Amino acid sequence: MHTVVVGTSGVTASDVLAVARGGARIELSEEAVAALAAAREIVDALAAKPEPVYGVSTGFGALATRHISPELRAQLQRNIVRSHAAGMGPRVEREVVRALMFLRLKTVCSGHTGVRPEVAQTMADILNARITPVVHEYGSLGCSGDLAPLSHCALTLMGEGDAEGPDGVVRPAGELLAEAGITPVELREKEGLALLNGTDGMLGMLVMVLADLETLYKSADVTAALSLEALLGTDKVLAPELHAIRPHPGQSASAANMLAVLKGSELTGHHQGDAPRVQDAYSVRCAPQVAGAGRDTLAHARTVAERELASAVDNPVVLPDGRVESNGNFHGAPVAYVLDFLAIAAADLGSIAERRTDRLLDKNRSHGLPPFLADDAGVDSGLMIAQYTQAALVSEMKRLAVPASADSIPSSAMQEDHVSMGWSAARKLRTAVDNLTRIVAIELYAATRAIELREGLTPAPASQAVIEAVRAAGVQGPGPDRFLAPDLEAADAFVRGGRVVAAVEPVTGPLA
Repeated sequence: MHTVVVGTSGVTASDVLAVARGGARIELSEEAVAALAAAREIVDALAAKPEPVYGVSTGFGALATRHISPELRAQLQRNIVRSHAAGMGPRVEREVVRALMFLRLKTVCSGHTGVRPEVAQTMADILNARITPVVHEYGSLGCSGDLAPLSHCALTLMGEGDAEGPDGVVRPAGELLAEAGITPVELREKEGLALLNGTDGMLGMLVMVLADLETLYKSADVTAALSLEALLGTDKVLAPELHAIRPHPGQSASAANMLAVLKGSELTGHHQGDAPRVQDAYSVRCAPQVAGAGRDTLAHARTVAERELASAVDNPVVLPDGRVESNGNFHGAPVAYVLDFLAIAAADLGSIAERRTDRLLDKNRSHGLPPFLADDAGVDSGLMIAQYTQAALVSEMKRLAVPASADSIPSSAMQEDHVSMGWSAARKLRTAVDNLTRIVAIELYAATRAIELREGLTPAPASQAVIEAVRAAGVQGPGPDRFLAPDLEAADAFVRGGRVVAAVEPVTGPLA
């Protein structure tokens, strides 16, 4: 099994994916253990002083003015975890919770939090035992970080609350820890607060969405090329020299992908045939511009994620010179903005894909294809309602594109009077990516059927490879009406599994 070693200088996106989705084991480096111990010495020294220090010997948030006596500090740390574990609603997915815990461990190991080495080791042990705290949908405002979700994770660390075992069954966390031979932690000064103050949930979801969208954007380039081919469009608009004079890198990459898929097609270039047209419609001709802008958005979001992965987000933080200082680094704005930006780009990609599908189904605009790609139009409805489903998904994506980060709601008696709503931005983006996958799957279903209905013309070798792969996956081709939902589900699984890209790359080479 793959092992991820956590040091003091952050982790990579690949590390997050390995732990969250791949179940990788976690080890703490010697450097991290030494940094944890050194920072803890600073916290212990401050705790012994009579002067109050925020997070060490005071209350929290709006209650930070109270100095807490030594005999009450362990209770204070327990209480902050218990009181902040106030989430409600459906359970959050296992991969999200694992990413959340792992990223909090990453910050703890930076040596800037003051947490003892044994607490960090217990966090790693819980992840390695495949114990997953129950975290709920609602509770985070994205400032001070993802407080409620992280509190539910910290509760498991204390042996309290509920968690999911390696068998998928939810049970009391204390029982699961005992069976795994893990001793619950007794939190000391600063530790409860350090386990809660971070943007880890929204960052973990961002990292996973970036991985999903990277494959999905390549898949969308392929389906756009298939639609262009099925509509007898021209591939001249994809020429590299046209995209070089507007040098957005994502646009050039998308155009290159489409051109690679269409190489050797007998269907392209017939726009001056039986139904002549000067230009293809925008949804066909401008596919690289729209998908390319989304790709450039991905690149920006990846930069933000990399910076955040290299960060130590906590309040207060332990600095190398021994100071423990309050700060605002837990504010989720940098992550929230790109989460919202990605939702906008995804909605637009879904919208243009749906327009191409609708064009394939309309006999007045499809240049010779049967109405709705039906076998016997009138008796058969063909893919009419598949497009309805696609349109419904696009409409929802437009609603999901409304920025969560444009909202703020004050909390904590106006101490936390501006928040990022980054957790909400991440949650709705996950839904948007699910919807976009389905939208691309429906375009794939329509475009492959349309190409097969173009009798006498041979599609590009890459297109033929996709058609053969999707048929082998149980997605049926042209014919009389049948129960359509299973075909659409099979197409969705094909796209979701990255199999569109896997089908073409042996022919085209690696897509950009």
